[in-house]
Amino acid sequence: MPQARHTWIDALRLTAGVSMIGLHASSDAAGQPYPDATVAEKAFPLIARAFIYTARTELFFLISIFLLLMALDHRPRSYAETIAQQARRLLVPFLFWTLFYAVWNFQKATAFGYLPGYAASLADPETWLRFLLLGESKYHMHFLPTLFGILLAYPLYRIAVSRPWLGLLFVVGLALKREADVYLWSHAQEWAAFPYLLRAVKILSYGGYGLLAGAFYGLFLKHGRGTWPRWALPLAAATGLGLLAIKLWHMGRVMQRGDWDYNFLPGFWADYTMPAILFLCAMLMASRHWPERVSRVAPFSFGLYLCHPIFLDLAEMATARSAFPPTSEFLLEIGFAVIATSCFVLALSRIRSLAWTIGLGPLPRPRWQQTPNISQERRNAHV
Repeated sequence: MPQARHTWIDALRLTAGVSMIGLHASSDAAGQPYPDATVAEKAFPLIARAFIYTARTELFFLISIFLLLMALDHRPRSYAETIAQQARRLLVPFLFWTLFYAVWNFQKATAFGYLPGYAASLADPETWLRFLLLGESKYHMHFLPTLFGILLAYPLYRIAVSRPWLGLLFVVGLALKREADVYLWSHAQEWAAFPYLLRAVKILSYGGYGLLAGAFYGLFLKHGRGTWPRWALPLAAATGLGLLAIKLWHMGRVMQRGDWDYNFLPGFWADYTMPAILFLCAMLMASRHWPERVSRVAPFSFGLYLCHPIFLDLAEMATARSAFPPTSEFLLEIGFAVIATSCFVLALSRIRSLAWTIGLGPLPRPRWQQTPNISQERRNAHV
């Protein structure tokens, strides 16, 4: 019988949170695959990246939508109430961290010599528009406004709960995203609206992940007590191994080329379908025993996601002054970032006035709205 806490979901949340640290640590300070290093020097961090990147941001999307559909099934709410609640849970912390990183970025800009350009950019309203609409204040902040945009169509995803076959449309969404991205990058890079068009394409095409989350929830309601066909888990695991082999093939090409080789079509499909397979494998094992410790740690995953760039920046600034080879740089950065971010998030969670910034505890309310004995909002419900 599945554990009441759904520990398998907590395990996915924690995996996704930690994987983002490893992902961002497995490139140089410019976000590139160590183009000046030899293949032997950069092999370890890039092979590690192939394993780490099985849990992409898309896994967070699947988890978030799955949990929302589950919550609405248990306690139905109107569309307006649901969206208002999601706006508070997602966009209020987003505004806080947008302002934080806009200031924090001065540290890295000073260390890497682009302070004048960065300071000048903050005087441009367009910069703040991109910060607020696209989440460009830091490389990971895109997640929150993108997720909110995807959630606006949640009534459509509920249709897939009773019609799981609609989940297959996520493949169509990815195909449309691929073609639209290629067209926009080829013909629209000079347009002022270019980044906004890219984001619109992403949100619309990622509706496929919403349908897939709905399909997964429908299947979980039917088979979640361990009544899955015997062949389901072996087939899903074999598919995952096949996709992992393609990802390793892709990383081999990246090592040789010195760039991310975005035009490698098998790599695209392996990258974007692996989160779905990872989610499916965990769901198929939902009725098995999962360590309870996972559920105690998982609520901090949102904080890990939000806060890890602070410590990756510090690590990058420290290693930039030394001639560390890529493997040593990767191990130092990921080791320091995981430990330091974990300690920082734990400390934030114990400060009542700041815990809401990482999805723990109630969001701040105007004094006139405060009433005694207000129950806490569900902890970290959005991831």
